[in-house]
Amino acid sequence: MAERLKGIGTHITRYGLVIVLLWIGGMKFTAYEAEGIKPLVANSPLMGSVYRVMSVGGFSSLLGVVEIAIGVLIALRPVWPMGSAVGSGLAAGMFLTTLSFLVTTPGWEPSLGGFPALSAMPGQFLLKDVVLLGVALSSAGEALEAVRRRGALVAATTQGAVPQDVSARQILESRQPLASRSEAPEPNTTGTAFALWGIG
Repeated sequence: MAERLKGIGTHITRYGLVIVLLWIGGMKFTAYEAEGIKPLVANSPLMGSVYRVMSVGGFSSLLGVVEIAIGVLIALRPVWPMGSAVGSGLAAGMFLTTLSFLVTTPGWEPSLGGFPALSAMPGQFLLKDVVLLGVALSSAGEALEAVRRRGALVAATTQGAVPQDVSARQILESRQPLASRSEAPEPNTTGTAFALWGIG
């Protein structure tokens, strides 16, 4: 049960992050969103000068393209774990950048005495990126682990340690203790496929 819940949680966090990036990235192509991020960008010492070379709408659209591309990379985890790891790393860098806006953009509520009272915008709006940063790092770590497992399997196959005609199910069964293999019920083939891909 614990492993199943962990697997479900991993899927929800990764693809929840994908949905967030695709949705917010799509919104970046609207004038509403472009104007909404303008004060955050303008007050940032890292990005404030960008409006000297790009329009408000142009920069927002560029961010939209970047966010959508990162979301697509992360979503490719079942077929391209390394691409997902790269996308997750880029997402982590992006969330670190947006979290810096908490310092550079006034975000404390003066009617409540300032710090630590966060204003709804941008304070509370940006604070959620702490969680998204953790999700991105977790996704990157899991994807890199899948790359390592797949590389080890390929290396074992090419070196003759695993015959070419051995199925994924046989490989996984060979790693189980003999006693547990004789006592265990017939394994679920769907679960075996997921395990080989590092999903769940």
